[in-house]
This record gives sequence, structure tokens and C-alpha cells, in this order.
Amino acid sequence: MAMVRLLKPLAYYQQKYGTWMYGLNKLYLMMEKQHNRGQEGAGMACVNLDAVPGSEYMFRERAEGSNAITEIFGTVQKKFRAATAEQLADVDYAKRNLPFAGELYMGHLRYSTTGKSGLSYVHPFLRRNNWRAKNLCLCGNFNMTNIDEIFDRIVNQGQYPRIYSDSYITLELMGHRLDREVERNFVDAQRLGLKNRDITAYIEDHVDMANVLKTTMPDFDGGYVMCGLTGSGEMFSVRDPWGIRPAFWYQDDEIIALASERPVLQTTFDLECDDIQELDPGCALIVHKDGKSQIKRILDQRGDAKCSFERIYFSRGSDRDIYQERKKLGEQLTPLILKSVDYDTEHTVFSFIPNTAEVAFYGMLGGFKRYINDQKIKAFQKLDHKPSYEELQEILHQYVRSEKIAWKDIKLRTFITEGASRNDLASHVYDVTYESLVPHVDNLVIIDDSIVRGTTLKESILKILDRLHPKRIVIVSSSPQIRYPDYYGIDMPSLEEFCAFRATIELIKERGMYQLIEDTYNRCKEELKKPKTEMVNCVRDIYKPFTVEEINRKIIEMLRPEGMTTPVEIVFQSIEGLHEAIPHHKGDWYFTGYYPTPGGVKLVNQAFLRFVEKIYQYERKF
Repeated sequence: MAMVRLLKPLAYYQQKYGTWMYGLNKLYLMMEKQHNRGQEGAGMACVNLDAVPGSEYMFRERAEGSNAITEIFGTVQKKFRAATAEQLADVDYAKRNLPFAGELYMGHLRYSTTGKSGLSYVHPFLRRNNWRAKNLCLCGNFNMTNIDEIFDRIVNQGQYPRIYSDSYITLELMGHRLDREVERNFVDAQRLGLKNRDITAYIEDHVDMANVLKTTMPDFDGGYVMCGLTGSGEMFSVRDPWGIRPAFWYQDDEIIALASERPVLQTTFDLECDDIQELDPGCALIVHKDGKSQIKRILDQRGDAKCSFERIYFSRGSDRDIYQERKKLGEQLTPLILKSVDYDTEHTVFSFIPNTAEVAFYGMLGGFKRYINDQKIKAFQKLDHKPSYEELQEILHQYVRSEKIAWKDIKLRTFITEGASRNDLASHVYDVTYESLVPHVDNLVIIDDSIVRGTTLKESILKILDRLHPKRIVIVSSSPQIRYPDYYGIDMPSLEEFCAFRATIELIKERGMYQLIEDTYNRCKEELKKPKTEMVNCVRDIYKPFTVEEINRKIIEMLRPEGMTTPVEIVFQSIEGLHEAIPHHKGDWYFTGYYPTPGGVKLVNQAFLRFVEKIYQYERKF
């Protein structure tokens, strides 16, 4: 997400920066700086505060595809071509005649893992009305776990939603509450004796978005940062009370800006890290039409569940804290990797899976450099004589060998690709650097940030690494085993998608432990009869009989391509290591199954029922 609120008239930016498009240009930069994943859509919106009746005041542009940002901004620029250079430099002309000439800007990049596509799923969403104050444009990073309950609630109110989706229903619910806020002010204006346009002016001056948010958000269960604009010039962003999804903001006397990631604001506005503030859980940044801003508590904080996977994978690695956290994740794996290569650092080459694992790779290298330096010191301490030049050379020559082994050819994250084509696409995602190690002599250690389905390992990475004929391959994950679905925005809803879960089920089958599946199935059914707040995650029981190492071995056995003979091991980050490296982001439900909200617990129990009934045909097998 990206939001920009200009606090000065457009003429100010024309005079100081040479263009009234200052806000539009900053929005473009903020969106491109967050274009660090396989986004398949983008949208933007703008509000012109000075539009006269009969002219447009709220603009929106959306597009699909990996080049969506370029397309939407290109479309806007095309609309400026009919204007002369003089007209483009004339702020009054621009405000009267050109789209996207305004004071409020909002942008969004859509990164879906649900498989749903189409322009109708691209943010921002727009709710129109002839009253400016009732127009609402909404975007966000969110996924709601209880949309069925919210849907029933608004239907019981008498509404008839046209679409069943969390985005649309959130828009309609918030729009309904905005309508009530406008109508409350309408009644107050009439009571004061105001008439006609004086009533409109009163409403727009007195709309309180905190009221709207306080009556919209309490019943939602999920992770979210919701951003919005109204036609009368209100701007807001609200964060979930568990702090699951992140948001950062900055203000000076010229602008107020908000983004999903801190480095985006630093780079776009040339700021120091400490200039930027994080939006607290349950709070909203609200900017009134007059430009006055405030932080309002909308909901009491309900937990401390800042998402650790944001830090491991999704967020930009150039953030000061995230960079150090990812390095620490890599460094902490040194002892486990040493064990896997039999402490033979002389014949081990280190590399990484591009591109997001690169920082963890540097941390891993740092850990091994320290290990080798310790070995050198011990070797010197053991000497009982003045060493010869050759002896010194032999000791000092020890070093960490690193190469760029894998190259990513396609900007494609396969765990979001539609299932039928995933395997074929995965086989072409990576290529390899040939003759980069000594065949049958060197071990190859290669680190990735996370291993979700394992599709890319099986269909591409292990195959191409095997072409180098290493003595042994050690696949390293800087995150722990991903065992449980996410329901808060990085939407991976099916248990069977995860290689760790599939490996565990295979172990159960091999050992004839079908009773464990049946017992877990029955416990999930019983839990789902309880109120959500009393439910526990019964799926955790599936993993209890097995060690991490047992599951690791089964994962590799399942992912090893047919015909591959090179020995392969897999090393995962520990839960303890995760918390040590990322101490301030405690949301670890992907790995531990401890969901921060009741909705997550309910959905994971439902997911296990679906798995058993679909894959194992429960009624016939047990």
C-alpha cells in the first residue's frame, strides 16, 4: 500500500519542485519501491478537493499483470497529452481539467495467493454516491477469517451484497457506517437551522472517520491494514488489533505518507529510519479534509502477533532491522550445517537461492567465517614451535568458499501459481552455474528463505544442482518448517500444500498410525461445536509423535527427483532460532500452530476435516 496526502496547495509544489504532480510522482515511486514480489495487479486513486459540481473529483485506475504499475501511470499520463506545456504548468487549469490532479493519493499492489484473478479483485475498490462525503475508496493488505459471519450480519441489517468476498463486504459494511455518520451530521446541521449547501459544508467539516472505523472494525477477525479515501477528502489507515500486518507513516509540513514498508518512505522522501513511525496495533492514522492529522485508538490491542513471515520473506530486505534479522537467521544455522557436512569446510561451497535468501546467505557466511577463524586460532595455539612459512600458509589458507550457483530466470513465485501448471513452470524457474565446484569432492550448501510446498525443489532446484555432481547437497531453510496454513493475508489455506504436512502424513501411513488421523479428525469436529473463543488447534497433535529430523528425512525422500543419486539433506531453522533472530515479531503460527485469533483456530480445524474427507475419504477408510 501507499498513501500520500499533500498539505499545501498544488501551486506550492509547482513553485518549489517544478511540478504540481509531486504527489502523483511520489505515489509512483512508493509503489515501484514495493514492487518486490510477483504482484499481478495494481491500482491507484486520487481525490481533488477543489472540484466544482458537475466535474469529477474522485479518480481511480486499475490494471492486471506484472507491468500493472507502468500501465496505470502510463494511462494517466496519456490523458495529459492533449494539454500544452503551458497548460500542464498551470495549476488552476490542471485542477479544473485534468484527472488525478488532486491532494490525496492512494495506491495498492495486489499479491494474491488464492488463485483468484481478474480486474474485479484488484484494489482499490470504489463505492459511489452523489454526496461527496459518502463516496468511499478502499484498499488494504488483509484477509478476514470470519467473512461468513460479517456477511450474515449485514444481510440481517437488510443489505443485499452483490459479491461474496472480504474486500467487497468490508467496503459495503464500512460504506454503510459512513452513510450513518453523514446522516448523523445531516440531522445535526438541520437542528442548527442550516439549509442546502450549508448542510453539505457542515457535514464535510464534521465527518468523524474514527466513528466510522469504531463501528465497522470490532467484529472483524483477521490481519489487516485498511486504507481509505472519501470523496470529501478524509484519509485513513487502520491496523488490526493483533498487529499482524505492518504499516509505517511519516509527516512533515508538506506531506503525510504511509506505506507497508519503512524503507519505501526512507528512499522516496530521503528520510532517516528514526523519522518514520510504525502504526500501532488497533490504531488508525486519520487525516481530516483540512489536513489535520491524528492517531486514534479504534480497538484495544488484543495481542502481540506481528507476523514473522513478513520479516523472513515478504518485506523489503533493505529495512535496517529486517536486514540484521535475516543475517541472524542465516548465522544461527552454522552448527546444524557443520554437522551436515561432517565439519569439512575445506570441501564445501556455499550459495543461495535467489533472490530473497541472499541476506540470510551473508549471515550464514559470517557464521562460517567466525568458525574457521576459531579453527585457525586453535591451530596456532597448538603449535609448540616457530611455524614455517608453509605451515602458516596451510593454516591461513582456510577460507569460506562461496559461489553464485543458482540463477533465477523468471520472476515467478511458484507457490502462488495455479496447481495444474505449477510443476512445468517450476522446472524453468532456475538455472545453474556450471563447473562452479569440484565434482564428487565438494559438498554444496544452498540456503533459501523458506520451503513451502517444495515444488521448486523437486521440479527444478535439485535437478539442476545434481548436474554439478556434488559429493552432497545440503538444502537450508532460514525459516522453520511451515506446517500450518495462514489466514491473515499471505493466504495459504490448504494443509496438503505444505511439504512438512505431507511428509508427516506419510510417516503416519508408514507406521500404521491411522488412529492418530481418526482421533485428530474427531477432535477437530468436537472443537468446531464450541464457541470460537474456546477452540484449540487439534492439528498440532499430528506432529507430536515425530522429531524435526524424522520429518526432514521424509521431506527429502519425497522431494528427491527420480534418478537422482547425490545424497541430500535438509536443515530448517528452529523455532527458538526464529525468536532469537526476530524477537519483536512473535507471530509464528505458520510454524507452531498458535494462531493469534479465534478465526485462525477455527479455520485450521476445518482445513483438517476437508483434508481427511477429500484425500482419505474418511467414512470408507476408517
